[in-house]
Parts: sequence; structure tokens; C-alpha cells
Amino acid sequence: MSEPGVLKIATRKSQLALWQAEHVAALIRAAHPDVAVELLPLSTTGDRIVDRSLAAIGGKGLFIKELESALYDHSADLAVHSMKDVPAELPPGFTIAAVLPRADPHDALVTDRANRFADLPKGARLGTSSLRRQAQLLAARPDLVIVALRGNVDTRLKRLLGGELDAIVLACAGLTRLGLESRITERLDPKISLPAVGQGVIGVECRVADSRTRRLLHALEDAPTRATIEAERAFARRLGGSCQSPIAGFARLDPDLLTLEGLVAEPDGSRVLRDCIAGNPAEPQRLGVELAERLLAAGAAPLLERLRRA
Repeated sequence: MSEPGVLKIATRKSQLALWQAEHVAALIRAAHPDVAVELLPLSTTGDRIVDRSLAAIGGKGLFIKELESALYDHSADLAVHSMKDVPAELPPGFTIAAVLPRADPHDALVTDRANRFADLPKGARLGTSSLRRQAQLLAARPDLVIVALRGNVDTRLKRLLGGELDAIVLACAGLTRLGLESRITERLDPKISLPAVGQGVIGVECRVADSRTRRLLHALEDAPTRATIEAERAFARRLGGSCQSPIAGFARLDPDLLTLEGLVAEPDGSRVLRDCIAGNPAEPQRLGVELAERLLAAGAAPLLERLRRA
């Protein structure tokens, strides 16, 4: 059980996850100086199994399963996640109580073989663990050889520096948070690689019934990010998206307009279905569902069903 008066944060043990958890802890301490905060680092299934693709072992939810178990048995009060790792459907009794302001949402090309994605050598070996990235990058450059790339940021960078790969693609936000922004060769235009749902956003999960923790986390909530996240997650939820489904969704918020762009693709990039919707920022979930319906009607339904069966 979590100690009385102490707010315990469940987190993965990776360097990036610990940075994010420490960041949330610092924000809580600043907002509530009388609250004691401790980290509970946990090893997740997604972190332990790195020799197979996420699609093969069950999807991104494996990065948060153990953290939610800690919430369930009350050994932790909250869990800190990269929102791109959080499935569109949460288990009953849990909620994302706060989302922090979004960091750079773009995908980052990291390479010393070229100054731009377009200038990579023909047949370049590009490492990524994401079917979303794979599909879009192959759509733009069918000549590329995609190499499965799992592990933490340091592990991925070592495989690049060791000469095994010509380039890798990571999230700009993660590299920046780890002080590795200088490694970014190019921030990929969303026209080339539309970001993942929730990319660049840190979310904080807790039990719905834990009113104290929800109240404390309210101080961390960023309303504009919430609107964009709700649109993106409603989009993915309606599509039934998973790690086996190359789905991208990215929303932008202007004062009076929320714009959501979405994409569903074949893993080999041979077919890309893409559309965009704009509307009332007060109705983000409606916009997400409507955009998903458009793509389903345009041919995404049989594509996704085939991928799910596979």
C-alpha cells in the first residue's frame, strides 16, 4: 500500500521514463509544497522483451500494464506515461487525470549519411520500431530497407553509431528531454511522417475513485493539450487502432479552430489513406470520430480488419 500522505508515482525504469516521472514529481511539489512525492520504478513487459516487434508481443499497452497493476493494488497513486504508449481504451476505473503541455511532436531523423531524409542513399538501412513510421517512410521512399529497432534511446543510437544502420527515426520530444537534441538531423515534416496519437505529450494516470490524487493533479492540466489529445484518441479509438495498425493522428489547436489530420496505411507503404477535419475545439471527440468514419468509409475498414486478423 502507498504510505499515508506520500504520493507514489509508478514509472518505467528507462532513462526517458524516469526523466518524465521526475518532471511530474517536480511540478507536483511546486504546486503542492506540503505533499511528499516518491518514485516507484517498475520493469514492464514491453521493456523486457526487445527481440520481437511490439505487434508480435501484444502492442504498446505492454509498456503500461505493470504500472496500472501498481495503481490497482494501491502500491502507487499515479503513473506517468508517454501518451503515445497509452491504448485508446483505458481499463475500467482508471483515468488520465492530467496532460502536460505538448513538447515537439515531430519525428526525428538521426543520421550522419545525409542532411535530409530525401538525401539518404538509395537502399539505406533505416531503423524503427513503429509500423506507423515504417508505412509512411516507405510510401515516401520505397527503396529504403526497414530494420526492426527496439530498446531504449541509448541502445538505438548505439546501433546507428556502430554502423549497423544508416539512419534511425525517433521522437523529437524524447531526444530533447534527454539533452540529445543535437542528434536530430531533420525534424520530419508531417507530410512525410504524421506523428503518432499523443506523441510529445506526458500523461498522468490515476484511479477514478482517488479524488485526492485527481485534485492534486488538476494543477498540472493543460487545457489546449487536452483538446488535441481527446480528438486524437477518439480518432484512434473509433478505428480500433493498435500496434498492429499503422495509424497516425495529429491535432493542432488555434484559438477558435481544432484541426485534426489522420492516416491509415498498409505496413509496406503501398497504400496510404489520409484525411483532415477542422471544427469546434469544444467538440474534440466528435471531430475524432467523424474523421475516423471518413477513413473507414474510404477503405480503412477492410485494411484494419485484415491487419487485426493477421
